[in-house]
Amino acid sequence: MSDWREMKTLLFSLTETEAKHRQIYEQIRNRIENGQLVEDSQLPSIRQLADLLEVSRNTTLQAYEQLAAEGYIRSEPKRGYYVQKFIPIYLKQEAHKQTVQELAEEKYSIDFRTGIIDQTAFPLNRWRQCANKVLNEDMIYGYGEPFGDKFLREQLAEYLMRSRGVFTTSEAIIIGSSTQSLLMQLSILLKEDYKSLAVEEPGYDGASYVFELQGFTIEPVKISPIGISLDELAKARSRLLYLTPSHQFPTGATIPIPERQQLIKWAKEHQAYIIEDDYDSEFMYQHQPVPALSSFDSEGRVIYISTFSKAFLPAIRISYMILPPSLIEVYKKKMFQLEQSASMLHQRALARFMKEGYWDSHLRKMRARYKAKMAALIETLRQTFDERLNIIGQQAGLYIIVQVNTNLDETTLIQKAKDYSVKVYSTKPYFKGPYPDKPLFQLGFANLSIEQIIEGVTKLSKAWHEL
Repeated sequence: MSDWREMKTLLFSLTETEAKHRQIYEQIRNRIENGQLVEDSQLPSIRQLADLLEVSRNTTLQAYEQLAAEGYIRSEPKRGYYVQKFIPIYLKQEAHKQTVQELAEEKYSIDFRTGIIDQTAFPLNRWRQCANKVLNEDMIYGYGEPFGDKFLREQLAEYLMRSRGVFTTSEAIIIGSSTQSLLMQLSILLKEDYKSLAVEEPGYDGASYVFELQGFTIEPVKISPIGISLDELAKARSRLLYLTPSHQFPTGATIPIPERQQLIKWAKEHQAYIIEDDYDSEFMYQHQPVPALSSFDSEGRVIYISTFSKAFLPAIRISYMILPPSLIEVYKKKMFQLEQSASMLHQRALARFMKEGYWDSHLRKMRARYKAKMAALIETLRQTFDERLNIIGQQAGLYIIVQVNTNLDETTLIQKAKDYSVKVYSTKPYFKGPYPDKPLFQLGFANLSIEQIIEGVTKLSKAWHEL
């Protein structure tokens, strides 16, 4: 088959939910892998395919370039694009005998995933502008400072004072590639004096995992409707506490100021340290953010940790922590030989992004977008399910928790949702102790449009019609 006009298999529809060049790439790749497009078949020219699919030439060029880079097609000068020979390789492990078709079938039309951002609203041009400026700086030719770019640490100190009420200096701030990488360093630093870690129940399993790797005993402490229970904490033996006071993970509770002051008192009396994970405090929708727990700490008992993964971009891999005076020199003495784990280029670009005022405007924009999405999700759930489910944590963040009032088990509900191409997420990993009688699901909405949110809830209502 040498004439592209005979290739009816290249007539396919494109949606608005994914980049069109990516859809074209995937459609052609799939046809090559399943044998519909055979070796040496000639593909349409860039202009011809663009006309055929009613897209721009640059769109088809991007698709062809990716296919060529991966070896699916080849470009012959003055002749055009041709399909390369494709020989599928089947792994011998029985557990991995999934075909391309089966993998494709695992894709969901609506994915209520957490931990991702609204891709359509990312300030790409401004970020590119800042990144390009960094490429003209001499700092790109070195390894940078081991504890993080000083320019970024200065910007963070100023921002945290304005937004979270935290007074600190650039010298107390440590930059790392992720919250877990910083927690790993803390576990190494503290394990000589502390043997156990108190955590919220339920709570972020990633923190427990890191400290368990370092030999810590994990002591779950039950939470109340306003966050960690002070009564339960008083019974705990641990003198090291990890918690998420501004937006409890996963329930969304916010610890009030009087209880925050009691936590500081507890830490002082027990010579304890509190690791405050302030992971998404930027997104409060019904009130201004409560000042960080660290802002009440005059005793040097709080280690403050936060990240840019939720409010900005997960891929840049930048998180940070503020050490109290008692730990700064100890940390730097013990960790000075560790190389900086976060990209120095991204750190400096982010510092410029903040310095030029883009960060604050970005947060205002995203707060408004996410607030609208949260409202749409809650309203649609209420209208669709009535009393059949309870909504938890609707004041802040990029997800909610729904408790389903049913006798059906969690596995059954997940499969029923999957049958309608909707993916929902279990909260079981966040529980150290018994799981509640009624299933709890975490629904993220950041990267879904309002239309997709409504579609997803509508499909869930059909999937869970037995409730």
